[in-house]
Amino acid sequence: MFRWIPFAMVRVTAFLGVGILAAIEFPTVLHLDGSTFINALLLSIYALLVQLREEPDRSSAIGIVGLVTISFIGYTLVLMHTASNDLTHFMHERDSIQSYIAIVRSVPQEKTKSWKVEIEVQAIRTESWQAADGKVLLYVSSDSLPLQWNYGDQVLIKHAPVLIKEPANPGEFDYKRFLSFKNIYHQHFVKPSEVQWLAPPKRKGFIYYSHRMRAWASSQINRYVHDTQSQAIASALVLGVTDGLDNDLLNAYAASGAMHVLAVSGLHVGIIYALLLFLLKPFGKFRGSAWLTAGISLVCLWSFAFITGLSPSVLRAVTMFSFVALAKPFAHRTNIYNTLAASAFVLLLYNPYLIMSVGFQLSYLAVLGIVYLQRPIYNGWEVKSRVGDWIWQITCVSLAAQIATFSLGLLYFHQFPVYFLVSNLFVIPLSTGVLSLGIILLCFSWMTPLATVLGKMLSALIYLLNQTVFLTEKLPLSLINDIYITTWQCWLLMGMLLGVLMVFEWRTLSGLYVALLCGIGFNTIQWNQYLTEKTEKQWVVYAIRGHRAMDFISDGQARFVADTSLLKDPEKIRFHIRPNRLMHGVQLIRTDSTLATESNGLAYTWWQNKLITQIDCSAVVLPEQWNTDYLVVSCNALDIRKIRKEQIGMIVLDGSNTQNYCNKLIKFAKEKELPMYSVLHQGAFILTESK
Repeated sequence: MFRWIPFAMVRVTAFLGVGILAAIEFPTVLHLDGSTFINALLLSIYALLVQLREEPDRSSAIGIVGLVTISFIGYTLVLMHTASNDLTHFMHERDSIQSYIAIVRSVPQEKTKSWKVEIEVQAIRTESWQAADGKVLLYVSSDSLPLQWNYGDQVLIKHAPVLIKEPANPGEFDYKRFLSFKNIYHQHFVKPSEVQWLAPPKRKGFIYYSHRMRAWASSQINRYVHDTQSQAIASALVLGVTDGLDNDLLNAYAASGAMHVLAVSGLHVGIIYALLLFLLKPFGKFRGSAWLTAGISLVCLWSFAFITGLSPSVLRAVTMFSFVALAKPFAHRTNIYNTLAASAFVLLLYNPYLIMSVGFQLSYLAVLGIVYLQRPIYNGWEVKSRVGDWIWQITCVSLAAQIATFSLGLLYFHQFPVYFLVSNLFVIPLSTGVLSLGIILLCFSWMTPLATVLGKMLSALIYLLNQTVFLTEKLPLSLINDIYITTWQCWLLMGMLLGVLMVFEWRTLSGLYVALLCGIGFNTIQWNQYLTEKTEKQWVVYAIRGHRAMDFISDGQARFVADTSLLKDPEKIRFHIRPNRLMHGVQLIRTDSTLATESNGLAYTWWQNKLITQIDCSAVVLPEQWNTDYLVVSCNALDIRKIRKEQIGMIVLDGSNTQNYCNKLIKFAKEKELPMYSVLHQGAFILTESK
């Protein structure tokens, strides 16, 4: 049974993952007590079957019970790691919290109008102080000086945190769900006067010193690398600090297919491990050299993790390569697939929610792709010259990783970099040089003359790297974007790939049938989506605080009506509005700052035989003989006392109104039985009509 998965740890990790995913998607099916009881029962059955395993027909039963037990262990792990199940979590007393004491658990990040920092609650004040726990995402207004908090500092904060809201607009990134995987359910926006620093860390543990080490390393890079853009790239490549990267630079790296080099993860740790193996190769002739290499590799890899602040992405990658390094001395007694599965198993035992991390998914898929596909692709073409062979090796690595992560890339990023093979020929060697030089610079930063030279060399390499990326971005059709697939389509794409691999691996038609069925399923979903786009028209009033924005979508086109400040803010449009357009296949967008204007100052338009009117100026006087199907209110412009129920089908308050104004109008509308919808309270207003 399950022998089609030939590696033991792969089977175990796969079934652990099934249990974890089941708990994430269906968390209320079992409670912790019930799940623990089932685990104990299954373990007892497993132990009994092992005692009676002399009978051959029981071997399959032992395997099945064992793997099912692993799945229930995964389910239980999720329940145990879900902070909301903890009775000491402050959320159970949130409504009565007056203030709370918390510990800083991240480096403050500078945002447009605030400082963002993750904190961990220690105590809350209701009628009296009491112990509590839980995490909060704190935003401190940037009206003050830079937030000079360190990891472990103790702070006092007035008032209570608020629950993070669901996505307000269709297709918008579910930030609430994303943070829930980190056990963060609340956020708190405060002014500097509402926060008080209390004390430095009581006990300066391992993580504290790791953060201090990263701060020191960042200061050394900034000391010897003078260009601001080069500093940002060096900090991102060497330390994983991405705060200084601007949007233009990020977009260029994304378009060239080089985005992976800006986040310290498997690529960077793999480069360091490969360099260590190369440097330690001369010791291979000595007895016990395999264990010496493994020991030095572990020390160096974990030292690198320490310098980078022990970020989750680096810890994942270092753990993965630690298992690979430890497996080397065992040689023939280990298998790379079992080794990778074992590292994933340990990581998921430590934190089962890692399975939902995009970095975790992409890292393991990329490594599996390289391990399984790189060699067959490389063997498909023999290159005689040494330089050509080197180029072909890099190409095969890039191609293998891209094939393995292709479907996830479309699902999460909605784009495909056309020239990734070309860019990676230069980006991988150059980023390797930047990473190596950056580490050498940190090692010799105490020698100012040498460090100065190294800093100039590092700046030159980063310049070449950036120019390569910018040049690739400028190539025609460098990026295919606005690709939308569903999660099911992502799975079906993976199934198609697995089917094709089965054909080449086992030389049977079963793989072809799998690929064909998955292809039919993928195209069925795509065709259904196309028919929906063709037969539906949609009017959306988006929920974007401080802005008025609406789309009229039909036949792959959108008329976008918004205020001028939003039209000049592509990042807000990308985050709040673009996902809905992707879902509806919008290719052509026409923008307006207002609807057509009538002589009395009201803006209006007809949509599907319905009159839509917008008022955004309080000076406009509504005529006596006037009615509309929908009245969109902007900028606190409406005096609702002048509205009669028979004049209006629905009042829609857009995001440009203030919260207090909306609250007052909602209260008044309830008293007068006026139909009203507030996007700040209820999310985007969506009206769909079939043709």
